[in-house]
Amino acid sequence: MERRKVRRSIIGLVLVAAAISAPAIAYADNAPTNKKNFDYSVGLWGDLPYSAVQSDPGVPNLIADMNSQHLAFSVHDGDFKAGNGVGGTPPSDNCDNALYVKGLAYLNQLEAPAMFTPGDNDWTDCDRPSNGGFNSLERLDHERQVFFSTPFSAGKKQLKQEVQSTPSCLGYVSGPAAGPTVTKPVPCVENRRWTVEGVTYATVNIQDSCNNLCDTAPDRNEYEARNKADIAWIQETFAKAKAEQSAAVMIIGQADPGFDKSDGTRAPLRDPKTLAQVDDPPITPPTPDGYQSFLVAFRSEVIAFGRPVAYVHGDSHYFRVDKPLLDAAGKRIQNFTRVETFGDNAANGLNDVHWLKALVDPESRDVFAFQAQIVPGNK
Repeated sequence: MERRKVRRSIIGLVLVAAAISAPAIAYADNAPTNKKNFDYSVGLWGDLPYSAVQSDPGVPNLIADMNSQHLAFSVHDGDFKAGNGVGGTPPSDNCDNALYVKGLAYLNQLEAPAMFTPGDNDWTDCDRPSNGGFNSLERLDHERQVFFSTPFSAGKKQLKQEVQSTPSCLGYVSGPAAGPTVTKPVPCVENRRWTVEGVTYATVNIQDSCNNLCDTAPDRNEYEARNKADIAWIQETFAKAKAEQSAAVMIIGQADPGFDKSDGTRAPLRDPKTLAQVDDPPITPPTPDGYQSFLVAFRSEVIAFGRPVAYVHGDSHYFRVDKPLLDAAGKRIQNFTRVETFGDNAANGLNDVHWLKALVDPESRDVFAFQAQIVPGNK
């Protein structure tokens, strides 16, 4: 688990005549339709599975529940395993290739298009000895090959997405035996964007473990390249949403970066006006802040867009829907909503193998409404 997790001891679309009609989406195996439907649902989940019981029967029950609800698509917001592997409590998978094979198999069991954005337990934390001591950047590159080698989503129906090509992230090149790791610029193919019925969606690779600036083997060069690309991707996404007059934007990432000073057990504390990280009590040396520049740029885009924006994340394993983002004058940004999906809470006696349904109506005032979906077989 990440630093703060340890500290708190933490869907073809099926068409049902006269009942459900799916939104018009361009799929890999059929041409786009011209049908309009301004009422559809999206499945959101992540931080699962963390243990054997969550792997079976937890996630299969969850997938069956999502498949029964005729979703437009779903997004897993990262972490197909716990932060520590076989040495963790409860024991979890290591970061070997089988982890990603299993994760992709989960996504491909979903009837509707299934999206995924990497989580820190899937790559940044794979350098921990308990996870097998892998090179974390090599694991990210492996994820890029497994999940992001084409412009299409996973799932039984596939959705074509826009893929970020510039600026570049860093990729892994193995150096000589016992020599240094060599890196090279590579496209940030994990950053994806798509539009459904006038609403723009995008994933962004943003991680816990200080966004790869702390934990076992921090990598500032990797962070700097990816952070620059992430900011550019967000700015481009909002520019596209404005140009297309999108009713709303939803961004999905893994990290809970923290937004204010309200909950230091689950996220970094921040000055809500400057969005700078605040260690309380003070720490020497200060904790690296991997999020401020991203948050400042993101906040500017949210304010300028002026229409509903949701940031969906996992990471801190606490289901909530709130409005924690303030502007530089300390006023609440009312068009912004933070949404955190369910995640492992086994340490608190709750398995929480559940998901969140986003109801989307582009003609409504708020566009998004969110419903917790408690999977009957996982109660």
